[in-house]
Amino acid sequence: MISADPHHIEGTTIFDGEQAMKGYALNKMCYSFNSADARAEYLADPEAYMAKFGLNESQKRACRNKNVLEMIDAGGNIYYLAKFAGIFNLDVQDVGAQQTGMTKEEFKEKLRRAGD
Repeated sequence: MISADPHHIEGTTIFDGEQAMKGYALNKMCYSFNSADARAEYLADPEAYMAKFGLNESQKRACRNKNVLEMIDAGGNIYYLAKFAGIFNLDVQDVGAQQTGMTKEEFKEKLRRAGD
């Protein structure tokens, strides 16, 4: 069934003004990870660092779970979330696997097959 809303893409969270406002604290925190000192501070005490930026409970839970889809749902922008993922050595294939519900190896195989 086609959505009446031309901006709706099934299974996709559109990052619009509403999402930007919803995720402001989360995105601000993730932006801070441009600094090595900020990354170290987060890793030393994630709860204190999340409190410092005023994350709400759903944002905190998503960060604790290291789940990019939960972070997007909580207002996260993928460009800022990539900085968060980097702290844990997650690459774009890890994120792609999360987004498709696959393991990283399954996702990599899917990419290999698509390239044939």
